[in-house]
Amino acid sequence: MNTEKMFSISKAAKLAGVSTQSLQYYIMVGLIKPASVTETNRRLFDDKTVERVKLVKSLNKSGYPLRAIRELFLQGREKI
Repeated sequence: MNTEKMFSISKAAKLAGVSTQSLQYYIMVGLIKPASVTETNRRLFDDKTVERVKLVKSLNKSGYPLRAIRELFLQGREKI
């Protein structure tokens, strides 16, 4: 059984300091993925995803376009 706390999209957005629309957009452009999707297609997010959203928000606020942030994440994944 997974003991990690899961959050709804609205709760995850609130914790990360972004709107639910921003979170939905980040999903659409491939910056984040829900940690889990229920049988009723409800998307759930974990702490790791919330932290990633905070990082996206911070980098974007610093002037990085979302496309560049996505490329950075993709490059990081290739190095693992």
